[in-house]
Amino acid sequence: MARHGKKYREATAKVEDRLYQIDEAVHLAKENATMKFDETVDIALRLGVDPRHADQMVRGTLVLPHGTGRELRVLVFAQGEKVKEAEEAGADHVGGEELAKKIEGGWIDFDTVVSTPDMMGVAGKLGRVLGPRGMMPNPKTGTVTFDLAEAIRQIKAGKIEFRVEKSGIIHAPFGKASFSVEQLGDNARALIGAVIKAKPAASKGKYLKSVVISSTMGPGIRLDDAALSAIEV
Repeated sequence: MARHGKKYREATAKVEDRLYQIDEAVHLAKENATMKFDETVDIALRLGVDPRHADQMVRGTLVLPHGTGRELRVLVFAQGEKVKEAEEAGADHVGGEELAKKIEGGWIDFDTVVSTPDMMGVAGKLGRVLGPRGMMPNPKTGTVTFDLAEAIRQIKAGKIEFRVEKSGIIHAPFGKASFSVEQLGDNARALIGAVIKAKPAASKGKYLKSVVISSTMGPGIRLDDAALSAIEV
């Protein structure tokens, strides 16, 4: 049986057997982030939906008020004048067939992929590589578009995508332990609000069953339901 280390046990001892307000929860998550690297602060939302039914799927995107704290490398499939637009907007890699061949060969030196609609024939061939990594361009998430400048700007500004898993849980990062309590609190509220707003009409009963936040190596801290219901959407 796996055993947790001393730091994790010490962090767990700080988490009381109760529900926490958002700001005190992120404060505790920051306090429990004791690793030498800047830990990511994540959220896990257990929803009252059955993702096996298409009308209960929950997904969406949002630009976090204070970003993610991570510099994302953006790859763009484009051609013609759109190549220059993507480069000027800050894309890290721009191209077509040549990039697709590199990716097929095992190169994955990027974090997200954007494509113009006319280049989806090229990007679409990479479904087996990009799909499992959650990188496949999709019109619903704004990553298939001719407005490359805006798409790249949003990604660089801290745009994230959330999607409910088969287990009915959404996992998403919303900042770094180095962020202030106020920044993490703002990001958490924005993300929770976006998930609430994305509630499908077919969802019955309690929608947000539980919400837990934690740092990369820290224990989970459960949020108070009353605090969640007060979030504006």
